[in-house]
Amino acid sequence: MLSPRGKASDFVLDLFSMSPHPHAAMADPVRIASEDERLDWLRLYRSDNVGPATFFRLLEHFGSAGRALDALPDLARRGGGKAIKVSPASAAERELETLRRLGGSLLLARDPDFPPGLRAVEAVPFLAVRGHTRLLARPAVAIVGSRNASAAGRKIAASIAAELGRAELVVVSGMARGIDGASHEGALATGTVAVLAGGVDIVYPPENAKLYERIVEAGCAVSEMPPGTQPQASHFPRRNRLISGIALGVVVVEASARSGSLITARLALEQGREVFAVPGSPLDPRSQGPNGLIKQGATLTESAADVLEGLAEILRRPLAEPRHDLDDEPPSLPDEGNLAEARQRVTEALGPTPVPVDEIIRQCQLSPAVVSMALLEMELAGRLERHPGGQVARIF
Repeated sequence: MLSPRGKASDFVLDLFSMSPHPHAAMADPVRIASEDERLDWLRLYRSDNVGPATFFRLLEHFGSAGRALDALPDLARRGGGKAIKVSPASAAERELETLRRLGGSLLLARDPDFPPGLRAVEAVPFLAVRGHTRLLARPAVAIVGSRNASAAGRKIAASIAAELGRAELVVVSGMARGIDGASHEGALATGTVAVLAGGVDIVYPPENAKLYERIVEAGCAVSEMPPGTQPQASHFPRRNRLISGIALGVVVVEASARSGSLITARLALEQGREVFAVPGSPLDPRSQGPNGLIKQGATLTESAADVLEGLAEILRRPLAEPRHDLDDEPPSLPDEGNLAEARQRVTEALGPTPVPVDEIIRQCQLSPAVVSMALLEMELAGRLERHPGGQVARIF
């Protein structure tokens, strides 16, 4: 345990010396992808009805994004949907060229510098990146909080960020005004990652333009959206999912009871991350969020030392990562006769209330591979919605 007078940096360096390499669990699948692969991955993810979970299930079934692209129209048809719009190669090529003109790149989940935490939870298949991609492979902590932050809140966020940086941890945040901006400022000298709700070239809010330029120069900015995309309300929960997924833990500094920072904290718990909260006065509405998190079991945090102590076990035991042997031949697909029967049984078992996939398998008495394919077809047809915790619901 870290004593009050111990050096945080010494504590973390001791832990790193005992930890295996963060990519060790991925072995063969981690390598630099070819340009053709980047094009195929981009096209597949930009096609209709293909979210992160569907993308990775398609890779499992077909072995490569190229083969999955060829299969999309037939899968959607068999799932009972209309013709699916497959992203054209020309659109993907334009997106990649725009990134190159910005001095950025498309980082796939199989690339060595892709955040190991995101790879572990399969939150997104790739990131558009500007800046120093090597920062994404390092252990990270997220700091989030109120946009309307107090001077004291900004000061403690910057202080925790600077101390975590000196302990060789990267600080991740969403580049919003308030706590996010203060956290990035505190960690600029040691390494910070800004996760954007719009395109990787869109500064939001505009007042953070100078901060954005400094982050791209000294740190890293990432997004899953195409360049030029203006941020919309629906983009921010997706951004929050990436913030918590990149990080080992999330620190909340000032947040109202309905703050988006609490969504990030909830996502962190779903992804198996640690949650830390800086307490505040019960008279300040901005303290309701972190004080409530502490009541629910979050680690009461007064300094970076509390964060480092809380992450000790995770730093000793890096996140396990899924294995996708994309160079292998794809596994054999379920027999069409079995699938025809499975489609009807799976459809009948689904309703508007989310249910675990394991429960569908148990009730239908079908193999996981057959159920997985039937669900995949329904999702590509726009008849299925996936929910957190491996749950699915039928769209009527």
